Amino acid sequence: MRLFAPRYSPLIIAALVCPWSAWQAWHGAGPGWWVTAASGALAVVGIADLLQKKRALRRNYPILSHFRYFLESIRPEIRQYFLEGDQEAAPFSRNQRSIVYQRAKQDTDKRPFGTQLDVYADGYEWINHSIAPAVIADQDFRIEIGNHPDCPRAQPYRASVFNISAMSFGSLSANAILALNGGARLGGFMHDTGEGSISRYHREHGGDLVWEIGSGYFGCRTAEGGFSEERFAANAGLEQVKMIELKLSQGAKPGQGGILPAPKVSIEIAAARGVVPGIDCISPPMHSAFSTPIEMMQFIERLRNLAGGKPTGFKLAIGHPWEFFGIVKAMLATGIVPDFIVVDGGEGGTGAAPVEFSDHVGVPLQEALLMVHNTLVGAGLRDRIKIGAAGKIITAFDVARTIALGADWCNSARGFMFALGCIQSQTCHTDRCPTGVATQDELRQHALVVPDKIARVANYHRNTVKALAELIAAAGLTHPSQLKPHHVVRRVSHNQVKLASALLPYLQPGELLDASRLDRLPPVFGMYWPIARAESFHPL
Repeated sequence: MRLFAPRYSPLIIAALVCPWSAWQAWHGAGPGWWVTAASGALAVVGIADLLQKKRALRRNYPILSHFRYFLESIRPEIRQYFLEGDQEAAPFSRNQRSIVYQRAKQDTDKRPFGTQLDVYADGYEWINHSIAPAVIADQDFRIEIGNHPDCPRAQPYRASVFNISAMSFGSLSANAILALNGGARLGGFMHDTGEGSISRYHREHGGDLVWEIGSGYFGCRTAEGGFSEERFAANAGLEQVKMIELKLSQGAKPGQGGILPAPKVSIEIAAARGVVPGIDCISPPMHSAFSTPIEMMQFIERLRNLAGGKPTGFKLAIGHPWEFFGIVKAMLATGIVPDFIVVDGGEGGTGAAPVEFSDHVGVPLQEALLMVHNTLVGAGLRDRIKIGAAGKIITAFDVARTIALGADWCNSARGFMFALGCIQSQTCHTDRCPTGVATQDELRQHALVVPDKIARVANYHRNTVKALAELIAAAGLTHPSQLKPHHVVRRVSHNQVKLASALLPYLQPGELLDASRLDRLPPVFGMYWPIARAESFHPL
């Protein structure tokens, strides 16, 4: 060991200063005992660094290495607050976050001096306006789910076009769930429970719920982890539960199950999920209640009947095209049609996704949505099935573009997290969320004041829908459902633009059912529709 190498200087200085300052203080001279204490503490830290064997950096750079660890721990905050540009999306830009904060707090969301976007950059998008803009009297935009004349449900639901996406109690704190559901009640929109089931915090304020059923069947499971009809019927019968959503996959980690480690399975979380406290809570990658597309349709019908006819559908992130095509073929074969499908884009977020999944697995929302919409049109089913969409939807333009591409309504998770006060510290997986949103730490979540955040959640929803009304009025429309692909334009190069419909040409009703036309369809349909099977998720 080269003890006198420059990197050991802090340790050497501390070791020399400590006895010198102690001698000076003893004789009533020098800087005093505080220097002795400080230098002695640094010397102890430096010696401990040299003796430990787990971190080479500490052995090579005693004392100094701790400054590196400190700077690394606050690096996201330094970058976010001092170095990040307004348009640098990581994963959401400062401007995107700011517009949520402003609308949630009822601050002005106006920005003077023109756009900060490069309007000639590839990927820039806009909505064409009309010389004859419309006047919109009612901005409470609603869609009917489960009311088709051919298959009316006993309890159809009138949903807002902008709602809270799936986030479970467990991933979010109790106070966050209370505030989200209170905001949904105040603003008259729906709150997806996430697959962690319905907790007492979801029920306290009485906001409309979409109950998400995942592969762990939380809230409706047997002791062995299978599906329980009795427990499902008890929760599904709650007046507050408006729709049932079967979760196949999510955009942040499609194809993966999940695990909530035993230390995080508190008594309250265990009670909501129907599991044993203090034991790992596992969501398998696949459902055990069905194994083929036909069985899946039969399970959806079973859920709908047990729920008393409430609208029932499923959520998925698109992966292999033939698997979704097989599900659609199962609808045709059985005559069982879900009331809705929620498309979750591959850009979705969670606090528990491996980087490879977040970055490289799953079809992004726009392509996935276009494929789902086109498939249902081509199979002659689109008018019977409503489509929801989720995936980095923050602003009114995000909502308008997504509806123009085929959705009936949009969900947002991280947008409503920002409304709660999330600062995008990206520590969701550590249980050290600085704003009390994504943590089970009682002290941290106590900082989230529920009544204040209820108002902010409702404000964000109301002001975003108001901005949506202004957008579509400028385009000469009176309801978001009138948005079509030709209303949205995208720049594909400096001097070339395309309508959104050019991303994937739209099919005609029933076109997939005409075998003679398959060779004229876009390749994804021509290649994969023929090999998809209602009897199996595997292709021919």
